[in-house]
Amino acid sequence: MDEVPAATPLDEPVNASDSEMPSLPVRLVWAFFSPGRLMDRLAEKPLWGAALLTSAVIVALSVALIPIDIFLETQRQAMIDAGQDPAAMGDGAAQLMRVVIPVTTVLSTIIFSFIFAGLYTVVFAFILGDEGSYKQYLAALSHAWFIAAFIGLLLTPLKIMNGDAQLTLNLGLFMPFLPDGYIQNVFRLLDIAQIWSTLVLAQGAHAIDSRRSFGSAAAILLTITVLFIAILARFV
Repeated sequence: MDEVPAATPLDEPVNASDSEMPSLPVRLVWAFFSPGRLMDRLAEKPLWGAALLTSAVIVALSVALIPIDIFLETQRQAMIDAGQDPAAMGDGAAQLMRVVIPVTTVLSTIIFSFIFAGLYTVVFAFILGDEGSYKQYLAALSHAWFIAAFIGLLLTPLKIMNGDAQLTLNLGLFMPFLPDGYIQNVFRLLDIAQIWSTLVLAQGAHAIDSRRSFGSAAAILLTITVLFIAILARFV
């Protein structure tokens, strides 16, 4: 008798229909290794709450693991660069920041997820005429952003070793020849993990409305990302 191979997170559940929704851990694995299958399932059953909360908690965890002294030094250096006199922060304020930073990180991650899901709904469903709901785009985004959140957590040891809480895998690392200034800031803010998440989200837009090709969805979402970064780069 032939042996039955052991199941893996990428395998279909035994006797399951093609539309059955897998558990959250399996869905998060699929976000990395099988985004097409994941987004097809989410288009039919747009679950988002657990995935969004998981991503937010992981982002907060990656922040909480970084010593508060690194954040204080980053803040102090930013004030010096802005020509301000950095005031000494007491132990009480530093301890408060240990709590405030992770909490605000969770809240801001959730809030920005709702905002961007609304933006994508407006762009695809209302402006471009795709057949999709806010809940579908929120579900796709909540799972796609897990990629950036998880990679950010993996980078936490490097952030601590380099004393840089803002360290990312960004396009600027491949362009050391660029002079300091606006263009460098744009490439430095273009996080490779976030680009990966955006491409997975483009797969979601295609799954939500099959008339929207993956290529056109990716072009639209990357354009939105670059425009947002171009604005943000003015203030860093």
